[in-house]
Amino acid sequence: MASKAVRPALAYIVVYVEDVVRSADFYAAAFGYSVRRIHDSRKWAELDTGSTTIAFTPLHQRETDALTGEVQLPKSPSDRGPVEICFDYADVDAAYRRAVENGAVPVSAPVQKKWGQKVGYVRDVDGIIVRMGSHVRE
Repeated sequence: MASKAVRPALAYIVVYVEDVVRSADFYAAAFGYSVRRIHDSRKWAELDTGSTTIAFTPLHQRETDALTGEVQLPKSPSDRGPVEICFDYADVDAAYRRAVENGAVPVSAPVQKKWGQKVGYVRDVDGIIVRMGSHVRE
């Protein structure tokens, strides 16, 4: 077991997008988060999501592309990216309707799973899969 000195806290999930401000505004409207900040450069935005921040930054950046490589997008709209964003809601049906009414692309309407969770899927404005589900109680 790692000591507390070397045990990390998950601080940020960084989502690479076409338009930072559009994505931040979309997530605020579709999923109910507040935009914490948008940098003056419009190349960084954060949502107020609790202990782990969801941040948005452009797909291609001079600062990181050369260092860590360019972001690779799915080749077709039916392909999935390597990350899925999951949100927990008390009322999944209402959350799903809100997301779709605010521009999310429906993938799968909420259904009750045999393990007790209700789950629905949409795509965001950049094609990223967003899973909306109820909390799984053990």
